[in-house]
Parts: sequence; C-alpha cells; structure tokens
Amino acid sequence: MLTKEQVLAILKEREAVLEGHFLLTSGRHSDRYVQCAKLFQYADTSEIICKELAEKFEGEKIDVVVGPALGGVIMAYEMGRQLGVRNIFAERENGNMTLRRGFKVERGERVLVCEDVVTTGGSVKEVIALLSDMGAEIVGVGSVVDRSNGKVDFGVPFHAVLSMEVTSYEADNCPLCKEGKIPAIKPGSRNLTK
Repeated sequence: MLTKEQVLAILKEREAVLEGHFLLTSGRHSDRYVQCAKLFQYADTSEIICKELAEKFEGEKIDVVVGPALGGVIMAYEMGRQLGVRNIFAERENGNMTLRRGFKVERGERVLVCEDVVTTGGSVKEVIALLSDMGAEIVGVGSVVDRSNGKVDFGVPFHAVLSMEVTSYEADNCPLCKEGKIPAIKPGSRNLTK
C-alpha cells in the first residue's frame, strides 16, 4: 500500500501537481492544480496508481469501468485492465454526458465510475445519473485524487488513492485575483470545442 507521501512524490515526479493561479471547472479559483494527464503519459506510473486504487475495490463484482471524458478516459482503461473487465467512457454531447461510439451499458451491469480528480464531483454525478437511467448498478466511484478531502458524497462507496484538501475561492473573493500578479489559467478539459 502506498503512503500519501509516496503518491505525492509520484505526482510531483510526473509534474502533475502544479502551483500558480488556476480557474477550476467549478468556477472557483485555486493556487494548486492536479493535472493527472501528466501522470497518465507514463504507463508505469499509471499502472502503479491504478493498481493501488483497484485494490480498494477488491471483492466487488464489477462488470465495466466508465470514466468521464477527458480525464477519466485513460484512467478507465487502466482500471479496466487492472480489474480484468471492459472499460468505456462517457463524453459530452450538446453539454450533456452521454455514451457514444457504440458504447452501452446493459441493465443490471455493475459499474465502477472512475475520474482522475474529484473536486465537487459534478462530472461523476452526471455519469452516475446517465448510467442509473440505463438501469446499471453503480458499485462505487474511484479517483486518483479527491480534492474535497472526503466531503463529496456520491451515494456509493468512494475511494481515492490520494485525498487532500486544496483551498479554493469564489472568483469574487480570490486573493490571487486581488493581488493581480498572476492571471488565472484553466488547464482542464471542460469547455473544449464540442
């Protein structure tokens, strides 16, 4: 089992922990950002991190892993590989999460939803709603990083490899904006051209 320090060391080694002034998907601002896409460039560390997460779901019968695009695509693949099950991803179409590309989940299939970083859990909740409407049984949610430090509730077991609280601010109350030294940047994938 990896310690919090070991996981942070891996993320830092892969330059996945960024410091600066960031605009989060939620609209909030923060001085730290975790960019797991940098981690998932490397198959060796992807395997280490996802194996650690897969062990947290040991004993659960899981039929398929589903990740929201973009952050959950590679993660769902590696989690499916670790668990020996199929993997697919949900993506936005006209602003709503959907399954495209011929992907489907059958009624009664047991699904693990995986996301690279959870802050408010919005994308994961959308995927859970989509799959539940299809009759899937959501057995849990997994993430590499839980930025809420355990405050997000998905109504199913939620496990993260690393749980941390990263301070964030409403845009109107952001001290970094008030200092005006560093402009806010948006390194995430939300609002990419559809």
